[in-house]
Amino acid sequence: MTVSREFLAGLPKAELHVHHVGSASPRIVAELAARHPGSPVPADPAALAEYFQFTDFAKFIEVYLSVVELIKTPEDVRLLTYEVAREMAAQNLRYAELTCTPYTSVVRGIAPEAYCEAIEDARVAAEKELGITLRWIFDISGEDGVPGADETLRIATRIRPEGLVGFGLGGPEIGVPRPQFQPHFEAALAAGLHSVPHAGETTGPETIWDAVRVLKAERIGHGTSAMQDPALVDYLGEHRIPLEVSPTSNIATRAVASYDEHPMRAMVDAGLVVTINSDDPPMFGTSLTNEYAVAARLLELDEAGAAELAKTAVRVSFAEDSLKHALLQEIDAYVAG
Repeated sequence: MTVSREFLAGLPKAELHVHHVGSASPRIVAELAARHPGSPVPADPAALAEYFQFTDFAKFIEVYLSVVELIKTPEDVRLLTYEVAREMAAQNLRYAELTCTPYTSVVRGIAPEAYCEAIEDARVAAEKELGITLRWIFDISGEDGVPGADETLRIATRIRPEGLVGFGLGGPEIGVPRPQFQPHFEAALAAGLHSVPHAGETTGPETIWDAVRVLKAERIGHGTSAMQDPALVDYLGEHRIPLEVSPTSNIATRAVASYDEHPMRAMVDAGLVVTINSDDPPMFGTSLTNEYAVAARLLELDEAGAAELAKTAVRVSFAEDSLKHALLQEIDAYVAG
């Protein structure tokens, strides 16, 4: 069974686990760095490739936050958002739930209302001009603790941009217990948002248990360690809780040693719902198309199998039913040729 790179590139796709700042390509980062001289982030795209080299997850967080420092104005937010959408659309992404961390911009002086206005302006323009539908997941960054969670919840529920569909939790897992955020997730769910925390990326299955039991997760970001606990595998399968899998990210941050050791195949063989995602694609030297190529190799997929992965992402997304229907039809038509 083989599937060509050309087929995967043309396949209409949806992405559910991809970060706003983490999607800033060398082209975009260079433009932001040129706007704000004096940053440790190089403005030369070639030098950025070396800068985006990680020894572990902590180093990745350090580099990620240095890019966050380049986003100083609402105009920077708008530029980043629209240009990320442009690069997604070039890969035939039709729909993306972009994980945004408004708190990291708000604490650097951007008013939350201006932040939301900037991403919404980019969203509307991207749909009209690029043919891609964007939705937002506002996430708590673990290192900012409860104060960051308080402000993220306030922005999500009181300002609440039109495209907002979910409430998440990212950043470091080690030393950041999930139960402290239970009140925030309860309030977000009560407000009609979906619960989509990261869990089990750099920690064990207990973090995933906390995500589903305490935070009422509807999807799990990463879930890499899930296969270590047979009871958890049974629970995820029984409740059809999808895993947002990002293989190259897991290798880059050393969460998994190699592609061949990645648990994705075991997840699928166990009957779990798996979606393919790129996480922070330029920082990891990848793209959603490349992640589909990795998945096709590890899962030994043909064209129909790759298309089914794309359809799974659509089905478990938080898109409205009419959009899901249209995207599923488009994927079927593409496969039919």
